[in-house]
Amino acid sequence: MAVVIRLKRFGRRNRPFFRICVMDSRTRRDGRALEEIGHYDPLAEGKRFDLDEERARHWLSVGAQPSETVASFLKDLGIDPVACRKGRAQAAEAEA
Repeated sequence: MAVVIRLKRFGRRNRPFFRICVMDSRTRRDGRALEEIGHYDPLAEGKRFDLDEERARHWLSVGAQPSETVASFLKDLGIDPVACRKGRAQAAEAEA
């Protein structure tokens, strides 16, 4: 099962609101999520998104792939998705 971190759309017409969710890649956009780890309001003033960094790091470490938009949010927080995956590989090598 391929796991992705992507946006799930809520809100009414012309007033979008998104939740940042961890989902199976085969699930439709607004389908069932494995876990909701944050939200994004593109029309808000000031703080536009909120993300549980600890859970995001966990999902990245177990192989979840972020969408382009979520990857940009992670970059803004200083989280490098590639480094999280490398950390997982290095931990596996240390155990062996």
